[in-house]
Amino acid sequence: MKHEDRYSIGPENEVYTYGLFIEGARWDKIKKALAESMPKILFALAPTMHWVPYRKKDIPKYPHYKCPVYKTSDRRGILATTGHSSNFVCFIHMPSEKSENHWVERGVAMLTQLDD
Repeated sequence: MKHEDRYSIGPENEVYTYGLFIEGARWDKIKKALAESMPKILFALAPTMHWVPYRKKDIPKYPHYKCPVYKTSDRRGILATTGHSSNFVCFIHMPSEKSENHWVERGVAMLTQLDD
């Protein structure tokens, strides 16, 4: 899989990230939102993400899926004091036209690496 959305210069006070994989869904570049997986495609590249620091009260509100990110597809590990698995990285709010339950039922998550 090749990632096409690369930037040669980073933003001043933020960061771009790329290289995550979406399992159970895909990114629709036109709608800029999560979409159903293509037939027989298990993993899709996540878009390049622009991380911007906000104060909690200033975080923009938009329809999204709180997508869990895991280090591996195993999705389990040792339970940490935070209540999360040691395999868990964070949640990323992915724009979505569908409800959070829609994606939860499909087991949608992001992974930092594939098994192969």
